[in-house]
Amino acid sequence: QVQLVESGGGLVQAGGSLRLSCVASGRTFTMNAMAWFRQAPGKEREFVAAIAWSGGVTAYGDSVKGRFTISNDSAKNTVYLQMNSLKPEDTAVYYCAAKDGNIYNEAARYRYWGQGTQVTVSS
Repeated sequence: QVQLVESGGGLVQAGGSLRLSCVASGRTFTMNAMAWFRQAPGKEREFVAAIAWSGGVTAYGDSVKGRFTISNDSAKNTVYLQMNSLKPEDTAVYYCAAKDGNIYNEAARYRYWGQGTQVTVSS
């Protein structure tokens, strides 16, 4: 089993920044791909970004490219999501997810999920 715990969400004005963290514990050696998804009320879960522990390959959703950056700290088993130039449409619950193998942008491919952290961007 792998446990994921997100933190760093909050309320920020449009144009501001936040950094989310996701700490992994348990059988983390089985995980290679870590990702962030988000879900706004009444909408489907949306891919935000993903990173591979091995090699550092990254991928981003079109709506966040150029504004968000995903990174990891292997020593701390932690994945970060730096969010800059935030917009009201970025408001959502942000979830951390993990899987073995390659990174994907499909939520169904991820086996482990955190409980989510709320990000609210005011206009």
